[in-house]
Amino acid sequence: MDHPNPADERLTELEIKVSYQEDLLEQLNLTVYRQQQQIDRLVQEIAHLRQQMPEPGGAAPRNLRDEIPPHY
Repeated sequence: MDHPNPADERLTELEIKVSYQEDLLEQLNLTVYRQQQQIDRLVQEIAHLRQQMPEPGGAAPRNLRDEIPPHY
């Protein structure tokens, strides 16, 4: 009956750990990629919203009476 060599056992354990780490790294890379896509979409949306905003100082002064709720 052959007993596994302690060095072989250690090598096998290290290979298993590396395999798990590679899987985790792939998952993390995918997560970072998806987050970057979401950030890019949000930046585009902010730029679009800024384009819709009136230029500062370009609009007529606001009247506070126009902002009073109708129940007053």
